[in-house]
Amino acid sequence: MPELAEVEYFRRRWDAGLGCPILGVAMQADKRVFRGNNLETLRRILSGATLVSSQARGKQILFRFSKRGWLGVHLGMTGELRQELPDFAPGKHDHLVLFQRGRALVFRDPRQFGRLLFHHGDMEPEWWSSQPPAVTSDAFTFERMRAFLQRHARAPIKAVLLLQQGFPGIGNWMADEILWRAKIHPRRRAGRLAEKEAKSLWRSIRFVCQGALKTVAKDYSEPPPSWLFRHRWEKGGRCPRDGAVLGRGTVGGRTTVWCPVCQSQRSRPAR
Repeated sequence: MPELAEVEYFRRRWDAGLGCPILGVAMQADKRVFRGNNLETLRRILSGATLVSSQARGKQILFRFSKRGWLGVHLGMTGELRQELPDFAPGKHDHLVLFQRGRALVFRDPRQFGRLLFHHGDMEPEWWSSQPPAVTSDAFTFERMRAFLQRHARAPIKAVLLLQQGFPGIGNWMADEILWRAKIHPRRRAGRLAEKEAKSLWRSIRFVCQGALKTVAKDYSEPPPSWLFRHRWEKGGRCPRDGAVLGRGTVGGRTTVWCPVCQSQRSRPAR
């Protein structure tokens, strides 16, 4: 499932259409990705509207159009945004296509776990403005993170990192990367972290998210070999820090990778 950096990468794919009007709209209106929308209004407003701006927050994207139109995109597991030639013919899984003079902006989702949300109004929709602050923003403070951990004190820290109400955009591989850098075992209880461990966790969240935005979001490149990401799925993969064979298991319902040496249950946080 796309995470913070992958979502940002897909958002940028539609940026070529900024400032350009929509000449036509093609929809597969019977698909579940449109559930809850007034499709007649969506087509009427977007037809002739200009794409004004876009932004990503967590695992969601918001596109603003003229004519007071807002389009929210949640990619889900297999959703993607791409740009095609203006004479593009939509295929079976191309559920929304916005045609412009120089291109076609396409939303594709083979398994339909994603979702499109349309809003018509002067202000951005409530389902967007009510989201928690981005983990890379100034509003994501250590105190805010610490309070969220305490609200889920009995849960494994890996499972808590996947909760989008507190850590929007963080998914499976990023959570493993964060905990590996903070030297915290993924099964540690969120409420049992010492002050130094929690501060190490907060710094690691910022580092991994900002680093991923610089690499993955740019051109879908992988992070450097010094990251756990490059070794987590290797057969017999080893920790890039100490060379130990990586441990694997299920935590919070998700496949999880960690280093049994530097992330032992009693390990101390990195300096």
